[in-house]
Amino acid sequence: MTEAVYFDNNGTTALDSRVLEAMLPYMTAQPGNATSRHVFGRTARQAIERAREQVADATGAHPSQVIFTGSGTESDNMAIYGITAKNGHQKIAISAIEHPAVTRAAQALKCAGVKTETIAVDANSFVEQSALEELLAKNKLADAIGLISVMLANNETGVIQDIAKLAEIAKSQKAFIHTDAVQALGKMKVDFADLNVHAMSVSSHKINGPQGAGALILDKRVDIQPLLYGGGQEKGLRSGSENLAAIVGFGAACELVSRELIQRVGNVRQLRDKLEVGLKQLGAVIFGNQAERLANTSFFAFPNIEGETLVMALDRKGFAVASGSACSSDSTEPSHVLMAMGIDEDLARGSVRVSLANNNTSQQIEDFLLVLENELSRLRRLTAIAV
Repeated sequence: MTEAVYFDNNGTTALDSRVLEAMLPYMTAQPGNATSRHVFGRTARQAIERAREQVADATGAHPSQVIFTGSGTESDNMAIYGITAKNGHQKIAISAIEHPAVTRAAQALKCAGVKTETIAVDANSFVEQSALEELLAKNKLADAIGLISVMLANNETGVIQDIAKLAEIAKSQKAFIHTDAVQALGKMKVDFADLNVHAMSVSSHKINGPQGAGALILDKRVDIQPLLYGGGQEKGLRSGSENLAAIVGFGAACELVSRELIQRVGNVRQLRDKLEVGLKQLGAVIFGNQAERLANTSFFAFPNIEGETLVMALDRKGFAVASGSACSSDSTEPSHVLMAMGIDEDLARGSVRVSLANNNTSQQIEDFLLVLENELSRLRRLTAIAV
């Protein structure tokens, strides 16, 4: 194999050539500051507002609800910090499988005296309605939960949550609800209005757009405190000169997603299903496969095979896969998602994630399964010798 194969599209995606084409004029010609009143500034402002419309169309939102940020992580932090601080909440709740952009933001709020409750998940990493209802019932009146955050689709297992139902429960108890939809956008229909949440985070580089752009979709009736202060950009909620080219690219990527979603999902689902047939034949345990999942994601492990070792072995053979989340690679601990699911710790340490994109092929899946079989045999022989 002469060229490495990329199977880590939940980590980041390749920049679509059509997106780059849309960005280039804002990278090579004299850019204007979108707050300036001259022709260059007006041109920049028009480009940002066009991108805002494109993001809104892709997310089922109104353009006035789209607040541009620098990343999905910033969008998550803005929601968690901003809503909590502005509304004086003393307690929030997050699911047990949230991305570090949510979990660590919640941890940081401890310094301000804000407590965090954890919403349990089942063996498939699914948040059951009863779990949220029970948690809210335990925390009422002066100790009520003010904000709830549950991700729409998990970045490791790909499991999709019934956010609309959870939002009904949250709103019945006067709680705000936020969802991290960073992994969902581009892989399933995402509709802010249908989800019925107060805030939703999305990101550009997960949908073949550039890194350095994200958005918080925000219900206009929600009061939120800014993270950044300065020139008052983004309606005073996110000050700082806009990353013009990246925002334009984000908008272009959203337009492509809106147009091509059904085809993309169909393609990657066929590839993922073919992959998992082969994985099962090799003895893999596939996590979350009894729940509705993103069509591109497979999270699995082989008993007695260490995940990081397998990932490195596959990388040497030309296949880029991940062991859990790329955004928490600083941790040597087993996946917190698998721990929340009740998976045995030794098995969890063997976890490997394959996340596919529209440019992957059936031949790549066949080649991967062959290499995987050989590497598993080699590692098992080494283990037997060591014992």
